[in-house]
Amino acid sequence: MIDALLAKRQLERISGAAAVAEPWLRQAQRRLDTAKQIADDDPESAFILASDAARFVGTALLAQQGLRPTQAGGHLAVSDATREQFGGPFAQLGTLRRRRNELEYPAFPGEQVEASESRAAITTANSLADAARQLIDHLGIYSS
Repeated sequence: MIDALLAKRQLERISGAAAVAEPWLRQAQRRLDTAKQIADDDPESAFILASDAARFVGTALLAQQGLRPTQAGGHLAVSDATREQFGGPFAQLGTLRRRRNELEYPAFPGEQVEASESRAAITTANSLADAARQLIDHLGIYSS
């Protein structure tokens, strides 16, 4: 899967300071902190922030391996690469990505997010961040 994403230029190799997970994990945590603060008053924005946070967690895992998504690969490449390599809870990246797309490109006017849905997304993103922190030290630069 990773080799195919590299060949299609949906992922690219990075090195040096760019190949470090921690800045992405910090950015994810900032998004989550903000999402928690606004979940009851603005659940749609909170959901989008939680979705961003989850994607940043996936991006962190890729960065630690010397990989990053390209503009061509975008959110889908992060979701697919992370799910393929790490499975389990990281399958939720795709669910969050699809729901975010529904909100940003609604099939009908008035698509809404309830506070409970945004809180669930925040919980999911938190769980992914916790799982990523356990994986980070075990990851090396990706080689096919």
